[in-house]
Amino acid sequence: MKKVTLLTVVLFAGVTATAFAGNIKTGQTATCNDAKSITISVAKIANKANSSDFGYTTNDRGTGNVVVWKSSNATTVPISLGPNDDNRSVNGTDKGKTGLGRMGTMGRSKVVLTRQTAFSRGDSIGDISGKVTVTNTGTNPVSVACN
Repeated sequence: MKKVTLLTVVLFAGVTATAFAGNIKTGQTATCNDAKSITISVAKIANKANSSDFGYTTNDRGTGNVVVWKSSNATTVPISLGPNDDNRSVNGTDKGKTGLGRMGTMGRSKVVLTRQTAFSRGDSIGDISGKVTVTNTGTNPVSVACN
């Protein structure tokens, strides 16, 4: 009987630890239940690379990768956050030969999933009713907040 009680307490503690979200490391999961919004963010981590590595970094360029599973429609959605990723054009380095200005932005460090109602299709990412689990599939820690 003591083993069953101990097992129940351990299981409850494990579920409680993931139920309130927070920072999750690689392979860990955070869970939100009937949240109005879910904020997923990765800290801006400096690139750790040298010129001889040709773009390779030890911290995946600071990118956060998660998989979001939604019980409302049993779908899985991958999300990548890349605050250090640059999709700006390199027109500024051509000394004005093309006549185009530099365009584009850096990647985002945060995404907010907001609960929406009245779907015509059930596969929308906005349908965050019910249980939503966020699993960190990347190398960098990610913060999950259930609001």
